[in-house]
This record gives sequence, C-alpha cells and structure tokens, in this order.
Amino acid sequence: MVSVHLENGQVGLTDAPVPPRPPGVALIRLLAGGICNTDIELRRGYYGFCGCPGHEFVGEVVEADNPALIGKRVVGEINLACGTCKWCQRGLGRHCPARTVLGIVRHSGAFAEFLTLPEVNLHVLPDAVSTEAGVFVEPLAAACEILDQVQIPTGSAVALLGDGKLGLLVAQVLQASGLQVHQFGRHPDKLSIAARRGVTTEIARESMPEAEYEWVVDASGSAAGLQTAVRMTQPRGTVILKSTVHGTVPVDTAPIIVDEITLVGSRCGRFEPALALLAAGKIDVASMIAGSYPLTRAVEAFEHAERKGTLKILLTAD
Repeated sequence: MVSVHLENGQVGLTDAPVPPRPPGVALIRLLAGGICNTDIELRRGYYGFCGCPGHEFVGEVVEADNPALIGKRVVGEINLACGTCKWCQRGLGRHCPARTVLGIVRHSGAFAEFLTLPEVNLHVLPDAVSTEAGVFVEPLAAACEILDQVQIPTGSAVALLGDGKLGLLVAQVLQASGLQVHQFGRHPDKLSIAARRGVTTEIARESMPEAEYEWVVDASGSAAGLQTAVRMTQPRGTVILKSTVHGTVPVDTAPIIVDEITLVGSRCGRFEPALALLAAGKIDVASMIAGSYPLTRAVEAFEHAERKGTLKILLTAD
C-alpha cells in the first residue's frame, strides 16, 4: 500500500505492507486526512519522529471484531492507552505513560491507504457530517477540551491569540458556548472566518492590551505567544496554552508569580462534543480547507501546508 514516510526532515512515499489486525483492533481504509501543525513539527524533528505521520482522518472500516462497524465512516481518538495503569483507571488514558499515539508516538499514522486503531477508539461519523468536515473532529475536540478544563462563566470575555487552524476552531467553539471571544491575528482573510460566527476580531499589533482579560488562550503557534498572553492577563487570571512549539520556549516567570496567573496546558479532547457541534452546523470548517491532494501527491501537499498562512490541507484516497 502507499504510505507517507517522514525521516530526517524529508517527506516521501513508500510501499508498505497492509498493517496486521490484532483482536479488538479495526482495519480502516483512509478516506481523507488532514495535515496539521504537529505533522509539520514532526518533519522538523519534534519527538525525533521517523515513520508514517497523520492523526486527523476519516476512514471506512473494512475489518473489525464488531460487525456493526464494518462499512462505517469513522474518526478515531489518537491515544492508545494501556487501560490498566493508575492513570487509565482514573479515566486519564490520554496521559497513560505507556500509551502510543497515532502518527506521533510508536504507532503508524493515518497517511496511508490503510491504518489500524482499537475499536474502542472509534466514533462513527454522523451522516450529517461530510467526510471533509469529519477530518476536523480531532482538532475540534482539542478546542472543546478547554471547556472541560476550565469553568468560564457564560458571557465572559476571552482573548485568543492566533488565527491559524486551531485558533479558528477555538474561537468558534468558545463563541458557540456563549462566551465573548476577542481574537487577535495577523490575517484578515482568516479572521473573517471567525468574524462570520460572531467573534470580535482584531489585527494583532506590537502594543497589545495589558492586564485586560481574565481568560486568555494562546493558539499563536509561536514561542513569543506565552509572553504576550501573560501580559494580557489580569492578576489571578488564567492562560490556556494550545500551541505546540518545537524547542524550548523562554519564559519570564516573574509576572506569572507576582500576578498569580494560572497556566493551563491543553491538548487532546473528547470527540463527543466536537461531533455534536459539526452535526449541528455550528462550526464552519469548509472555509478552512485550503487544498486537497491525493495521497500519492503527499510531498506536494506538505509543501503547500508549510507555506506561510496556509490553513487546512487534505490528503485523500486516490
């Protein structure tokens, strides 16, 4: 089968065997996948990755122990937990120290003709959600995770830094939940996607508001984003960190300590709220698709995805 391969900063294609299917694991034929910033960081050396990437996907189940799954379009939670450790027993399988992660940590990814995932990780995609929109379930779930981690009172003002793929999803999720989102970005065309959903948008300036917001989300994707977010936060306010940046991020801890600011790291989330939002038509993801390439043109797709300002690039089955 055709499979994308990352190694030593290079993107290529390889002819790989169809992965075996152990008990309790489904064999899935890729329908569409999305290149995200994590995939780009993997190419740059994040996690010392070598292999097939890809964790945002929609596929069709071709083999499974559960016959009800066969032929269904599915999306999949990317963390494969052991199920027995103390973290798994607390319902924190996403933090299982023995976990593997689809397309990131010791589990071959979705950018191949076929992939495998445990059946317990799969969610059937509702008929109301297109295959292309379904590719956004995983990052949309990450956006929804904020609302599971922090209790933000309805109607509160929330500042959001960044107008990239995740930033636009976070803006729409928080706005749809009844918050007043003020999104700062550098691209009017991107900000317009959130603005159409009621988000207040503004071009980021060198001089940003200081100590103005109780809640600030950093989805800037830049090493400087945390420092800016801290400056914008009121004493005893909260900064939610959604950016994954390869390398060390310099932080001046003095204002965090003096102003008693809470930092919340935020990563993956539950798929159920993301699926519900997409099925209800509350999130515009169609406007975020910047291009689509067959799997055999993955090299070209990655080049497009890495161009500055590009939103979502899809890889599809030939």
